[in-house]
Amino acid sequence: MKKQIKAKPNSKKQQLVTESDGSLTAYLKASPVDGKANEELIQLLAKFFGVPKSKVVIKSGLSSRIKLVEIQTDEG
Repeated sequence: MKKQIKAKPNSKKQQLVTESDGSLTAYLKASPVDGKANEELIQLLAKFFGVPKSKVVIKSGLSSRIKLVEIQTDEG
């Protein structure tokens, strides 16, 4: 499944919020330096969807706040 995610680095709390349009907003504690925020995002999504980190891939937006992420689940 593919999800559009809006990343908000340097947040006080780490959380994932589902918006009304079905997209997700990820509040990340890490700063967007050396890919640390992306790593934290992958960990957060893997935990949220109950899949291994290797099944979460950032398809586009590695250096942007808006990211397209693919989560590979057993369902498809």
